[in-house]
Amino acid sequence: MNEHVDIATETYDCIIVGSGPAGLGAALHLNEQQPKLRVLVIDKAKFSTGGLRNDCKMNFSYPVGFPTDCWTQEQGDGYLTLVERRLNPGPMIAPDLATYRRRAEQLGIRLLDIRQCHMGTDGGLQLIKRLLAELERRGITLSLGETVKSVDAITQRITTNLRVIGYHDLVVAPGRGGFRFLQLVMQQAGISYIDNIVDIGIRVEMLAHRYPIVMDCYDPKFYFPGGTRTFCTNSGAAYVVKERYTTPDGGRYYSINGHAYSHARDSSGLVNFALLKTVTLTEPLASGQEFAEMLSRQAMLLGGGKPLMQRVGDFRLGRRSKADIFTGDLFDFPPSLPDCAAGDISLAVPSRIMRNIWSAMKLLDTIIPGVLHPSTIMYYPEIKLYANKPRFLDAHFRAAEHLYLVGDGAGTSRGITAAWASGIRAADGILANMTIPA
Repeated sequence: MNEHVDIATETYDCIIVGSGPAGLGAALHLNEQQPKLRVLVIDKAKFSTGGLRNDCKMNFSYPVGFPTDCWTQEQGDGYLTLVERRLNPGPMIAPDLATYRRRAEQLGIRLLDIRQCHMGTDGGLQLIKRLLAELERRGITLSLGETVKSVDAITQRITTNLRVIGYHDLVVAPGRGGFRFLQLVMQQAGISYIDNIVDIGIRVEMLAHRYPIVMDCYDPKFYFPGGTRTFCTNSGAAYVVKERYTTPDGGRYYSINGHAYSHARDSSGLVNFALLKTVTLTEPLASGQEFAEMLSRQAMLLGGGKPLMQRVGDFRLGRRSKADIFTGDLFDFPPSLPDCAAGDISLAVPSRIMRNIWSAMKLLDTIIPGVLHPSTIMYYPEIKLYANKPRFLDAHFRAAEHLYLVGDGAGTSRGITAAWASGIRAADGILANMTIPA
């Protein structure tokens, strides 16, 4: 027997892999209901991860963030009450968007009613500090910088880079960044899943006064015909950023994202948001993840190892943007992410997807004139990898005996509040099925 693999150094009632909203939601709910449970939260990063670290915008209206194939409105509304009570986001305003909504409806577009809160990247970090302090105060063990290498669902043990740990129940909540790790766990546990959905799109950046809707609603949600939508709007101290990813063969690529600081920071005078097209792939494609990676790496090839950016004025004229003319009279603001390659995104975005995105841009400009100003920048690629759709055994996201999969990476949420709700929902399943220690 291989002792260093088979012998657990210690055992917990519940181990939670991932310290983002889903993992924290599960941990705190378990402890709140049964304080005697021994709970371990483990994360490969040396800091608490997840959406709370990036811009920290939270939506408290179903169905925003709730995949409707695994959430009803009754479930979403019920769990959102628990999430709001725990996160205590402060006052939220349901904005008056009647004028924009009327324009949108005339074009066959939905503009959602949302209660939302924006804390900013700096506010999110303060929230994380508060939550981690609460973990410690409640006696929940937190191990950062420890990487889970494998899961044995039969013996109920995990192997990390440091030790072997036993569990009664395991919650895996690695987020979108842990997409591939989650697939490994499912393969090891014999859990069937589908990997065929991916969001592909661009991030749009413009001067704030050309997108005045953000004065009334921080993150407006437009749903266009053809499966395209706006996502993750940032204003105030807003910036476009890039996120680094590595493929199994060691390849590197970047995906674009956006964030903003709280109103305590000086405004950049800019707005950015994503326009995403949801693509559902069919047979015989094996992996939406691999498809997304190939598109991203193609963009890196065209950009010399960098993401691409193009001004709307150049795109409309059918010409590439060039670095030496990316400023000037017509282009009246510099990009907040200059570390991109000026070029032609239409060479990299699949034509069908580009048609949907450009159609959405034109419709949005009809609702909010100014979107298609020549200086507006389109960055590519922005790709969201939450395509895993595991086969669940019950309503609490149990995918195997004593093994629960939650959060964006598992397809049970799309955003902070829904991820937190999915963690609570898994915790409810654990509590309903375990023998509580005396």
